Amino acid sequence: MLRRILLAASASGRARKLVTSAPVARGVVARYVAGDTAAEAVAVTGRLRAEGLLVTLDHLGEDTRDARQADAATGEYTALLASLAAAGLTAGGGAEVSVKPTAVGLGLADHGEKTAAENISRICAAARAEGTTVTVDMEDHHHVDATLRIVRALRGEFPDLGCVIQSQLRRSAADAAALATPGSRVRLCKGAYNAPQDVAFTSRAEVDRSYARCLRVLMRGSGYPMLATHDPRLIEIGAAQARLTGRGPDDFEYQMLYGIRPAEQRRLAAEGARMRLYLPYGSDWYGYLVRRLAERPANLAFFARSLVTRR
Repeated sequence: MLRRILLAASASGRARKLVTSAPVARGVVARYVAGDTAAEAVAVTGRLRAEGLLVTLDHLGEDTRDARQADAATGEYTALLASLAAAGLTAGGGAEVSVKPTAVGLGLADHGEKTAAENISRICAAARAEGTTVTVDMEDHHHVDATLRIVRALRGEFPDLGCVIQSQLRRSAADAAALATPGSRVRLCKGAYNAPQDVAFTSRAEVDRSYARCLRVLMRGSGYPMLATHDPRLIEIGAAQARLTGRGPDDFEYQMLYGIRPAEQRRLAAEGARMRLYLPYGSDWYGYLVRRLAERPANLAFFARSLVTRR
């Protein structure tokens, strides 16, 4: 119930205004967001890379309804990639970017899918020039088919283009099987968007079982799995599947969100695992933050205390 309430709040303009206007909100956000600007994000990326952690950067913003705004978001990514490369952070894909299709035009009333595909292609070309990669984020369930069409179309030119599947969706085991092909990069996460019961599993246990099923499919496939989870049980299942399928430390990676379970992130990296942090930046942080609270409601108490105290 709490998760559903939080997901509803992520789309609420009234809740957005209340939270974003709270005097201490930005201090709380700093735990999960690298900053407002690309320069701040590059600085945080440099620190994380020095600690042996991989990074994927997300410029916050989604549901773009204007072609100029979509073009500006695309330009932000190409400039970010140039800055990361100038700082020596992109080698070997050590720092890459994650892109939401709606941020670069998917939601446009006219030719949205075509616009998003063209803009993501521009970002992929910039990433290739700088020696790194792109992962296409997955959003609301209404966008899954269009997002996968874009990925399939672009992989002909950019075979290392990554994509995401969400274990909360009932379709995801079949999608995992279709995506676990040679050269593919697939991030598996639980999902952080509202979806009806006929489309998505609604209990935590069902979502976790679906995650384990999709994980096994990806680990047994011929692609490169990216296991995005903070759940200790699922991390253990991933490690066990790696042993069973003969995958070495370089044949898959773990992913976690910046600011959540940092000690576990560093433990995995110290043991030789590829550990990548999802690092968001930008001023449009509200929807991202509330969905993170929905994924891990235990963080809500921390956030609520921060809104009512300056300590």
